[in-house]
Amino acid sequence: MTKQFDFLPNVTLPTTRIGWIGTGVMGQNMCRHLIQAGYRATIYNRTPSKASPLLELGAKWAATPADVARESDVVFTMVGYPCDVREILLGENGLFSTLAANSVVADMTTSSPELAKILFAEAQKRRIHLLDAPVSGGDIGAKEAKLSIMIGGEKAVADMLRPCFELLGQNIIYHGKAGSGQHAKMVNQILVATNMIGQCEGLLYAYRAGLNLDNVLKSIAAGAAGSWSLSNLAPRILAGNFDPGFYVEHLVKDLGIALEECRRMSLTLPGLELADILFRLTVAHGYARKGTQALLLALAEITKTDWK
Repeated sequence: MTKQFDFLPNVTLPTTRIGWIGTGVMGQNMCRHLIQAGYRATIYNRTPSKASPLLELGAKWAATPADVARESDVVFTMVGYPCDVREILLGENGLFSTLAANSVVADMTTSSPELAKILFAEAQKRRIHLLDAPVSGGDIGAKEAKLSIMIGGEKAVADMLRPCFELLGQNIIYHGKAGSGQHAKMVNQILVATNMIGQCEGLLYAYRAGLNLDNVLKSIAAGAAGSWSLSNLAPRILAGNFDPGFYVEHLVKDLGIALEECRRMSLTLPGLELADILFRLTVAHGYARKGTQALLLALAEITKTDWK
């Protein structure tokens, strides 16, 4: 049974001190929304230069996650890998080393459901509240504050943080106990990856058939094949834009987590296994730091299609 503590911080402006760790493609814009709403923020990023735009908005720099914790009532983390999450929370200079009792951490990284449960238990020992709250919507959703936020952990804490979450996204759903938010995100990633396979193969088919690709998109985007990915990422493909809204290497990480959870549940998902193979091939072709739409480039090379 989840242990409820006697006190939760009030996130009413302007008293709440916000901490933010991870100012990459998505994290920078997410933190920006909180600062522009009036929250005082202390930030940390492994590459200090990536934090510069937020410092210009008035954020305070911290040398370590532990320093962020000393200055914060609520800390948001948005980093790359489960190992990063573990280090930022439990490391020698991690958040848990200096966070005060009854502080809140919302980990918005897409990470392991199993790790989320372990870290939640560690947080409870320290009388710290921890939510797993991964997001979907990519760079566009982060810029426009239209993310979907999937939350696991204590519901009272999720409700308390809702004013902050509403500055970041439009679809905020509580899914249950610790790890549930990460499980929901795995569902999202399975659908994203398998959808992208169909999208890229469809475009390659249309290209080989000699069709006008812009007209093809106009035809199918409004029909049964329509999706967020088709509307937002397919136009990037046609424009030759393979910059990351979400890195291929991060999707490979997520698919690996999903496969690990499938093994825990004795569940076999052949489509997920195929997606894992194809996106690993995309990495092998040199596109690890491109957007997930770069799957098309790898498939074009594999199929010897002279993509424009």
